[in-house]
Amino acid sequence: MPRREGAKPARRRLDGVLLLDKALGLSSNHALQAARRLYNAEKAGHTGTLDPLATGLLPLCFGEATKFSGELLNADKRYVATVQLGVITDTADAEGAVLERRPVAVGRPDVEASLAGFVGEIEQVPPMYSALKRDGKPLYEYARAGIEVERAARRISIYELRLLDGGDDLANGRFVFEVRCSKGTYVRTLAADIGDRLGCGAHLAALRRTGIGALDVAQAHSLTMLEALTAEARDALLLPPDSLLMDLAEARLDAADAARLRHGQVVRWSAEEGVRLRVYDAEQGFIGVCRQVADGWLQPLRLVSSA
Repeated sequence: MPRREGAKPARRRLDGVLLLDKALGLSSNHALQAARRLYNAEKAGHTGTLDPLATGLLPLCFGEATKFSGELLNADKRYVATVQLGVITDTADAEGAVLERRPVAVGRPDVEASLAGFVGEIEQVPPMYSALKRDGKPLYEYARAGIEVERAARRISIYELRLLDGGDDLANGRFVFEVRCSKGTYVRTLAADIGDRLGCGAHLAALRRTGIGALDVAQAHSLTMLEALTAEARDALLLPPDSLLMDLAEARLDAADAARLRHGQVVRWSAEEGVRLRVYDAEQGFIGVCRQVADGWLQPLRLVSSA
């Protein structure tokens, strides 16, 4: 049946991963919907939100890739953060109301020493302005109502933390650091804690996510750039669904075992029990994610559709 004149084109089946360089002020969902419209994709999702005040890497998934969008939630993250010393806000970032201003009398050695003290496994109290829930309600709803609830400290890991900018006098009371951290790390809380340790207080003035697992913002594309491309050129920028899984070891199966796996059966494989693997058909490519179970068997967890 021909399409009615003026009707929207049908959404298309599209499988792949778009590495988006999210712009300042845009929510993750708005960025996702804008990209979905550009690609006219039938199914789309993102791999974890990035605050509107943050820029940088936001992997978006289309079609079969959405099955693996949760894989990056547990991955290490990399950020470049700008810290404003001497100003404390209620949200620990530039969006919040100013609670206090303090004089700043620190130099580069003070900042470097403070940063060094946060490297390793540390405890961090989640901020009130966060989406973590208490009794089914996000903490930010309590915060907006002027209610502060007790939050348990959580263990996180700061793998690398180094000063990128800031002279001996820290002109304008600002400096920039780069951090590689575990999941669950709040960089604005880290900025505020650094300010507390320096004695002058601080908040997060700007944040850019530069990496998630093996993915890097250098591979990403802005919405403005995507809008200027032809549909064919945009499609050529999509990465395959298994690009989300490069931190997993791989297993390559022959056609017979691959067929068994696609039918939900376990197949023989030797790996450490409990480990997850990205699995390939030697002839047809990526199959999905499997788990090594006891007695040398590989069990399917999440597979791409062969349709």
